Amino acid sequence: KYKSFNKTWMHTPEALSKHFIPYNAKFLGSTEVEQPKGTEVVRDAVRKLKFARHIKKSEGQKIPKVELQISIYGVKILEPKTKEVQHNCQLHRISFCADDKTDKRIFTFICKDSESNKHLCYVFDSEKCAEEITLTIGQAFDLAYRKFLESGGKDVETRKQIAGLQKRIQDLETENMELKNKVQDLENQLRITQVSTPPVGSMTPKSPSTDIFDMIPFSPTSHQSSIPTRNGTQPPPVPSRSSEIKRDLFGAEPFDPFNCGAADFPPDIQSKLDEMQEGFKMGLTLEGTVFCLDPLDSRC
Repeated sequence: KYKSFNKTWMHTPEALSKHFIPYNAKFLGSTEVEQPKGTEVVRDAVRKLKFARHIKKSEGQKIPKVELQISIYGVKILEPKTKEVQHNCQLHRISFCADDKTDKRIFTFICKDSESNKHLCYVFDSEKCAEEITLTIGQAFDLAYRKFLESGGKDVETRKQIAGLQKRIQDLETENMELKNKVQDLENQLRITQVSTPPVGSMTPKSPSTDIFDMIPFSPTSHQSSIPTRNGTQPPPVPSRSSEIKRDLFGAEPFDPFNCGAADFPPDIQSKLDEMQEGFKMGLTLEGTVFCLDPLDSRC
């Protein structure tokens, strides 16, 4: 037995952190509920699903058997033989877990669906392990949010830096593609110019003031010429020295991996981190005990 917050647990922390605890049960099903917590909420859900199963049983249908795999990463519901994952409930989305004191075989938990964001109540029938499974889910939640508190700050910062680097790489790849397209356009224009050039005998000598791309050669002592090139366009202005310091060779600001603003973080990663923190703050109600995010909170 292991204790945490004056609660006696069933398993070693290593068993739930490095592995998972398997249980066999019958799955009565899941149903949407209005609230994330509450004894009356789960009682109504259990009554509803029991009635539905009673009808199906009278029609000759059996209650499907499932395997539960509980760890600090969540509660997986699998098909026992094929091990196909039917549901994967992350712990920060589980807000209520209880076993029925009147019917010791029944246990249930409420989990917020990751796609619809609706609260779903899952109900199971386990003849021997209902209370133990409930305590195991509570212990896994306890360990998970402790890990979130201890290493969450460092992990979050690392993920943000990685996200910023990945976004910057995507931006540079986009700029690189645009530059390649511009170079290709220039090469195409050059080919067209060479094809339309008159025969060698009638070719007018090229002005020494322009290069092969009809550009005026750069000279640090010469001023910008006002004479238009052969194609009638004016040479681009030479950028000032101050702008050269702030821009790189391709016209982009030099990349500094240690100067990534919050605006560079992809919204999907940031929203995921916010969702985890919000879920752990809500806590898990387990048989009347609330596990809060702050371990120093006297209400825990």
